[in-house]
Amino acid sequence: MIDGLVGGKVHGKAERRTGQQSGKGFVVCKVRAASGAGESVFVNCIAFSESAGAALLALEDGDSVALSGTLNPKPWIDREGAPRIALDMTVTAVMTAYSVKKKRTALEPEKPMQEHLSDDEWLNA
Repeated sequence: MIDGLVGGKVHGKAERRTGQQSGKGFVVCKVRAASGAGESVFVNCIAFSESAGAALLALEDGDSVALSGTLNPKPWIDREGAPRIALDMTVTAVMTAYSVKKKRTALEPEKPMQEHLSDDEWLNA
C-alpha cells in the first residue's frame, strides 16, 4: 500500500454503510481526480474513522476535496484493450475549503477593536 494525498471533486454523494459481519459503520464515496493528458482517475474511497466519515458525508456532488490515506492501485483493461488504473483509498483525513477557512479563523490572533474615527481622521491616519 502507498500513503497518498489525492485532490479532486466528489462524484455523487457519499454513503454511510454497515459491515455485514462486523456491524461497524463506514462511509464510501468516489472522487474524480485529474491525471496527466487531461484524463481523470476515479478513486474509490472508504473511511472507517468517524471524523473522516462525517467530513465526507457533509460534501455534495462536485465539491472540491483533498484526501489523505493509503492507496491501493488496481490495473484493468478497458473495452478498447488499453491498460487503465483504478485507485482504492482508505481515507484517514479530509480537507475541504470549509475546513481551511475554519482553521485560518482559529489561528488568527484576535484583533483589538479600533476606535471610531471620523472621515477626516480616517483619511489622515
